[in-house]
Amino acid sequence: MLDAELLARIQFAFTVSFHIIFPSFTIGLASFLFVLEALWLRTRDETYLSLYKFWMKIFALAFGMGVVSGIVMSYQFGTNWGPFSEFTGGVIGPLLAYEVLSAFFLEAGFLGIMLFGLNRVGPKLHFTATTMVAIGTLFSAFWILSANSWMQTPDGYVIENGRAVVSSWIDAIFNPSFPYRLVHMVLAAYLTTALVVGAVGAWHLMRDRENRAAKIMFSMAMWMAAILGPIQIFAGDLHGLNTLEHQPAKVAAMEGHFETREGAPLILFGMPDMEEEETKYALEIPKLGSMILTHEWDGKITGLKDFAPEDRPNAAIVFWTFRIMVGLGVLMALLGMASVIARLRKKLYSCGSLHRFALLMGPSGFVAILAGWFTTEVGRQPWVVYGLMRTSEAGSPVAPTAIAGSLIAFVVVYAIVFGVGTAYILRAMVKDPRSAHIPEETEILRAGGRQSTAAHPPVAGE
Repeated sequence: MLDAELLARIQFAFTVSFHIIFPSFTIGLASFLFVLEALWLRTRDETYLSLYKFWMKIFALAFGMGVVSGIVMSYQFGTNWGPFSEFTGGVIGPLLAYEVLSAFFLEAGFLGIMLFGLNRVGPKLHFTATTMVAIGTLFSAFWILSANSWMQTPDGYVIENGRAVVSSWIDAIFNPSFPYRLVHMVLAAYLTTALVVGAVGAWHLMRDRENRAAKIMFSMAMWMAAILGPIQIFAGDLHGLNTLEHQPAKVAAMEGHFETREGAPLILFGMPDMEEEETKYALEIPKLGSMILTHEWDGKITGLKDFAPEDRPNAAIVFWTFRIMVGLGVLMALLGMASVIARLRKKLYSCGSLHRFALLMGPSGFVAILAGWFTTEVGRQPWVVYGLMRTSEAGSPVAPTAIAGSLIAFVVVYAIVFGVGTAYILRAMVKDPRSAHIPEETEILRAGGRQSTAAHPPVAGE
């Protein structure tokens, strides 16, 4: 029978997995909308406006589902993780409050103008609203990642009366892992959005290769994949080096190393066995593990056996989630390279194999983000705050049946609500983006009991 701690962890993992999908999409999508509106204002090309309206509807629904799923998570701090909230409240509480005050209020304050004000306010004011929403999503990522990074590499605190209290906000916010995690996550969000946009563009190009709107979004998405794919691999390497410095047990689990070795191999595949303390059926490349992690062929890599059994993360999970993330990251970079080759050969819009590749890669950003977060969070175990508080000490004295009941309710409700929402988003994506902006002949403006007409500009042709 599952105990309360494990059930609470499963419940939080379930809700956070649903939640993170939507912010990771809307962070990149808000910036994409910013670029589209900027291009429309600069060129007055109606195709950019069509694309803006097309993706704005999708953004609105994804943003709404992200807010709903985020609210549910916050309640679990008080119900399932009371001791954790009491211990970290002096640090985590203000960081989350700053996220609400500086990010969520900024998004909410301008979201209405962005969604409904295109024909009601001036273009400059509407563009300002879009800009503020895009900035707000980045601020939100900043504060949330700062709070989570503090749990990974706590800094700028003192312990008073059994509670963590901030001694330096600069050190607490900009803790050792935060800069690396922020860059890695924002790049992941932009790549995730680019892959979705590229997949939608490829879908429409496979049906009509002369669809100019599809050409524009496919081209923009492929530029993002080509540029950010290699940058993300480099950022991931820096993040890995930071993790090796501050959380060596996590890296040992990620790499499947149980023995401390100099000139450690890179284990491509294998089956980590926590009881036998070895990675079985390992397929290795000699010394490459040390070269990647220490940048030296004979660099020393600490194995899991150097840590007490109760301090070891579960390598059987972390080993594979890490490889899923890295493998998808390599495929993203390959997609970007393939698009550059096709572009140079003047076949970006006619290469069917590239379009199919991009379509298959559409959901890969979400899978990579989930795999990365599982690696990060499971790899931190058995600590909820690394080196300060164990997960076993953080749970509330709640009956397992109560947690199990709420977990079942979450699964049912989420399956219905988010299933319908996702289906609606997919339906919106398969619609022709050119139909998103069909100008009316006139619009009726009532002022002082009088009617006037205002002609809309025609849609730009090829």
